[in-house]
Amino acid sequence: MGRARTAQDLQPYPALLARPIRSVLVIKPRAIGDVLLSTVVTPNLRHAFPEARIDFLTEAPAADIIRGNPHIDEAIIFHPGKDSFVRLLWRLFRARYDIVFDLFCNPRTAQCAAATRAAVRVGYPFRGRAWAYNVHVETRADRVHNTQFNLDPLRRLGIPVVNESPVFPLDDAIMERMREVTTGSRKRSGPLIALNPSGTWETKRWPLTSFAELADRLIEAYDADILLLWGPGEEADVEAISREMTHQVIIPPKTSIRELGAMLATCDFMISNDAGPMHIAAAVDIPTLGIFGPTNPVLQGPWNAKSTWVRLEELDCLGCNLTACSIGNICMRNLPVDTVLHAFEQLQTGLRT
Repeated sequence: MGRARTAQDLQPYPALLARPIRSVLVIKPRAIGDVLLSTVVTPNLRHAFPEARIDFLTEAPAADIIRGNPHIDEAIIFHPGKDSFVRLLWRLFRARYDIVFDLFCNPRTAQCAAATRAAVRVGYPFRGRAWAYNVHVETRADRVHNTQFNLDPLRRLGIPVVNESPVFPLDDAIMERMREVTTGSRKRSGPLIALNPSGTWETKRWPLTSFAELADRLIEAYDADILLLWGPGEEADVEAISREMTHQVIIPPKTSIRELGAMLATCDFMISNDAGPMHIAAAVDIPTLGIFGPTNPVLQGPWNAKSTWVRLEELDCLGCNLTACSIGNICMRNLPVDTVLHAFEQLQTGLRT
């Protein structure tokens, strides 16, 4: 494998990195969108430590985000409520990592980082957890995009950032299957536009009736085919949207996360609430329009040069980060379809210029 790189090879690393770096662990357990945005560290770690073993610890719901990543050697998947946490700690202790990056820093991931006894344990100094790390990183989650927040631990060690894109690898066989699903269902000659009405918080969801009106108007204005995305427990939502509409849409079969990414890669555009599928679409380089209200698009918006976002700008309560709203979720409920449609038109215009 060749000689392991050291601080002398990669200045300006601190003295902690003077020893050879043979193994690296990244910890980010959840959620799907957050785990995807954290994969931005993996190509940079591989560039800095081409001979090192790089592992990534996450939880089962996000496993498909990590599996197949060409920059890591092993995806360590923990199943909450099923796997033994003590056994996980023992496994991490025995792995003898040289550097650990905890990109989550909750009490359990702090225990994971500490259990490794790695010479370099990097994390955010949140209250009650700073003890687990010997390199602390300034918390900028309220000031910079999530990708940059995840890259800050690398910058703290002087590791060069050569790539700022999240990683979502596409499998050729899965791509072919999903292309058959979408192309075989198409009825029109215009673009294929995916709509995602889901959201982990109720407050992040634009009304289903608004999605229905938007879909009809996109069909009428662009002769578009509309792909209504759904995940576990959400099929009734897309069926409700379809019933509200004048025109027919495509409702795909149940998909895994990797199949969803491949399906999105066959689309021309994505319009989505702030949710995991929005970040997947951006990661596979699809022009994406994010619909925002309680979360801040500057911090959590779709991350590629072809994407943008829209929100009801006249409100002063935007970016509240509340999962329940005492004033009727007006940031989403009152966002006009015209405003979203205008933002989509601007997105298209920007791609043509």
